[in-house]
Amino acid sequence: MDMIFDSHAHYDDSAFDEDREEVLLKLAESGVGTVVNVGASLEGTKKTMELTERYPFVYGSAGVHPDEVGELNEDTFAWLRDQCGQEKIVAVGETGLDYYWKKEPPEVQKKWFLRQLALAKEQALPVIVHSRDAAADTMEILKQEYDAQLSAVIHCCSCSPEMAREYVGMGFYLGIGGVVTFKNAKKLKEIVKETPLQNLLLETDCPYLSPVPFRGRRNDSRNLTFIAEAVAELRGISREEVVRATEENAMRFYRLERRA
Repeated sequence: MDMIFDSHAHYDDSAFDEDREEVLLKLAESGVGTVVNVGASLEGTKKTMELTERYPFVYGSAGVHPDEVGELNEDTFAWLRDQCGQEKIVAVGETGLDYYWKKEPPEVQKKWFLRQLALAKEQALPVIVHSRDAAADTMEILKQEYDAQLSAVIHCCSCSPEMAREYVGMGFYLGIGGVVTFKNAKKLKEIVKETPLQNLLLETDCPYLSPVPFRGRRNDSRNLTFIAEAVAELRGISREEVVRATEENAMRFYRLERRA
């Protein structure tokens, strides 16, 4: 049976402190087979490692979100590099640019984005890209760094349909989450309709971005069924087809098919 693959989650978040184990152990009965827990800080990466050790179906990503790059220096970056060698770490990120919060200056964000992209190439790992209110600069950097070694997913895709087409042309994936169920998400709906199915990944970004009908509440991987249904409706195909294709895509992107 095809199982839903959550390509981007944050179960290390304090929102799950009360019932983390209970939620994770119930995922399989809701049709969720695999989760990639994404590091967004040094502490988040450390907790991600612990989750991958505890749960067989959880893999991890090692990285520092643009809001948190102030904690990076040569020593902490060396530690991050070491984590990339761990068996169940399957990606670098999330890394990128965030000009919405502006917690760190753009130049500092760019520096560590470039360093994490280089780390992904060095470690032969795919990279998870965060971009908020920074579409042009994100595209510029990814074009500049683009080569055959760079495999990326544009997490929580919020760019224009034109940019989405360009990313797909580079062989990148687009992460589709709860926003696709929002009435006002016209650009994203257009992107989902026209992007080749082989370039789409399903993600929750939980505990954030719950889909309708749970918008505003804590999100978890069980809600991916609503995202899969929305994608299926937009494309005029079955939910099962979306689940099967996006699971295959995530296995390919995270290179898990080689481990099967």
